[in-house]
Amino acid sequence: MNVIKVKDRTELEKKLPAMPWYVEKFINYKLPDLSPSSLLEYVRDYEAFLSWLIAEGLTTAPVIKDIPIVDLERLHMESIDNFKMFLATRKEQANTKTTISRKLSSLRSLFHYLSQIAEDENFYPLLKRNVMAKVEIKRTHKPKDTAAKLEGKLLQEFEIDEFIDYIKTGYPVDVAKNKQALYSHELNKTRDACIVSLILNSGLRVSEVVNLNLDDIDLKKKLAYVYRKGKNDDTFKTPVYFRQEAIDELSLYIELRGLQYKPVKREKALFLAIANGKKEGERMTKRAIQEMVMKYAKRFGKPYLSVHKLRHSFATDYYLRNDLYKTQEQLGHASPETTQIYAHLTDKTMAEAIDRIKESS
Repeated sequence: MNVIKVKDRTELEKKLPAMPWYVEKFINYKLPDLSPSSLLEYVRDYEAFLSWLIAEGLTTAPVIKDIPIVDLERLHMESIDNFKMFLATRKEQANTKTTISRKLSSLRSLFHYLSQIAEDENFYPLLKRNVMAKVEIKRTHKPKDTAAKLEGKLLQEFEIDEFIDYIKTGYPVDVAKNKQALYSHELNKTRDACIVSLILNSGLRVSEVVNLNLDDIDLKKKLAYVYRKGKNDDTFKTPVYFRQEAIDELSLYIELRGLQYKPVKREKALFLAIANGKKEGERMTKRAIQEMVMKYAKRFGKPYLSVHKLRHSFATDYYLRNDLYKTQEQLGHASPETTQIYAHLTDKTMAEAIDRIKESS
């Protein structure tokens, strides 16, 4: 069971009844092809847009569900430009260029479906005029640009072991005067080091780590069986290789998992946490893993380090030893273009490695 998909499917089912009929029709059309997580993102994007229409007086409908499709036909390019400006400058949380492009792309998909695919009883398009067809969505980042942003923000090969060792022995020294932090660390240090080691030696996504069950790990074959992003199939798990370096941490954690976290028998999750007020360990959340990594990274002197940057750190190192297509398969990228980030990153990494060799010789 993919726990993140189950959670997102539940939230999707809650939100969908509040959407207009034509949005619900579009989501049902996409249902066989996209995961609940992707569909939920669509619905959240439409929720933001339709709420903005009401706030701006571009519809007389009092609530989102009642916004008629004809109000979408009446939109001008100026309205879409104003929506983009709203997304970029809103007070509570301005969106990045990447997020704005994604939200506009979501809208374009909906408008395209309503104007080009869906029909009324007379075989006419449901949407007679598609303003989103005029909207140019610029590609926000190229592999080279992404690589440039990541430079200096990843763990180098020699820092990987240093960071894992810091989690085990360095962190308690730094928080020696904080009894609460020391107690939490003593309880969770083996688990935390195991999670970080696994990501740094496999490139797994945080969602893939969250979904791992105890029986998804094969120590002998060095394989983790995971639900891959983008594959809308809850019956198949992809085997993903992890390096020998992760074996010791995994073995230690698996040995103490039951004793330390005392899960109920039906709890299959590999990585557990004991919530406040509870005695039994339950599956760690995505947020808990992200916050755990940030906690150690900040003390380690790399506050910009995140779970995803751990994945990037592995990928850069892995690409140096393999080719583009092996790296693509290991990371579960749908397109080799995404993997090209590491081709650009390794140019810099190799140059730095050569400089270090010169200095030491």
